[in-house]
Amino acid sequence: MSGRIVVAGASLGGLRAAEQLRAAGWTGGITVIGDEPHPPYNRPPLSKEVLAGKAAFASLAFTPKASATDVEWRLGTRIVSARLDGRTVELDDGSVLSYDGLVAATGMRPRRLGCPGPVAGRHTVRTIDDAQVLRDELTPGVRVVVVGAGFIGCEVAATAVGLGAAEVTVVDPLPLPMVGPLGELLARELRRRHEQRGIRFVLGAGVAGFEGGDRVTGVVLSDGSVLPADVVVESVGSLANTEWLEGNGLDLSDGVLTDGQLRVGGRPDVVAVGDVARFPNARYDGVPRRVEHWSVPTDSAKHAAKVLVGGDTGLAPFAPLPTFWSDQHDFRLQSFGAPVLGLGDVRVLDGDPSGDVLVGYHRDGRLVGVVALGGPSAARAAARYRADLLKQPALTSQGALS
Repeated sequence: MSGRIVVAGASLGGLRAAEQLRAAGWTGGITVIGDEPHPPYNRPPLSKEVLAGKAAFASLAFTPKASATDVEWRLGTRIVSARLDGRTVELDDGSVLSYDGLVAATGMRPRRLGCPGPVAGRHTVRTIDDAQVLRDELTPGVRVVVVGAGFIGCEVAATAVGLGAAEVTVVDPLPLPMVGPLGELLARELRRRHEQRGIRFVLGAGVAGFEGGDRVTGVVLSDGSVLPADVVVESVGSLANTEWLEGNGLDLSDGVLTDGQLRVGGRPDVVAVGDVARFPNARYDGVPRRVEHWSVPTDSAKHAAKVLVGGDTGLAPFAPLPTFWSDQHDFRLQSFGAPVLGLGDVRVLDGDPSGDVLVGYHRDGRLVGVVALGGPSAARAAARYRADLLKQPALTSQGALS
């Protein structure tokens, strides 16, 4: 239990990895390296409470558990490369660290549109600094265009309306907001609720460019039409921060591919956690997927720490129950399980889509996910299905979504 474990990434996954390494019995050194200058903080409120000016950074910062207070934190520092055969990582200041174990927890960064046009006035929401800069521009009366009708895009749009924006338009090439992860039934209702609160959707349309001189003044759509805009928010997906692992013979095509124990490249001394890890979930099938849900950094860190410290003898493969929620306007989406695996068989379990509703997602006749839409009663109804989902037998890989 001597030596050093390097944790690459200082967000929630990195923090939980450090805590869980101590819980697993590691008594050697732990060095956590992160490119942001801030200690680990809670990201989900960035597109809601922080953007609305209702939460300060101090309220977002996580407090490490007492067992992990001796961890070395190197913040504002980036790992530029790793040599897994030599067990070393190189930092952006030129220094090289050796390790006995390595945790890849570098997470994601926002994808940006490569369209021509000015940059000023265009934003993403991933970090506390992003949210603070955008907050300063969301003044009453501004015209806002959000590119991307996923969870973050719709949360930002809802917040902008609440801040008094004169116009809020959401653009997406898909036919409905959030239809990919939720299916048509809930997507149609979500569109209705957002439109009822003043948000306009331009769906089935792409973005070709941006108008303006020093600053964006309009969004040019693929059909040539222009949406006037004072502020543009790009919410068009994420890219995995894996460049530092290149040259080691790993599959980095979509995050870091791991085995069912979260080991990277078959190496016993390297694991991946959080949304950068692409792993097969034994609860469902053998198809490796990345999961960008709140619960995954904590669940994966707990499992990966045990593997890194003690090996996988007697340890069942990683089989988390993904969990997420999304607050938009005055309603909440609450999910347990993997709804995306059951989009072909979606049923209302309780309530009505126009009010509080609980929707079940089924695969081969079995419930694999639930999503509640509405107020606290709907969220409580979803929580009651959690135990049932935990008992569900694994799906076969035959016909699994890729």
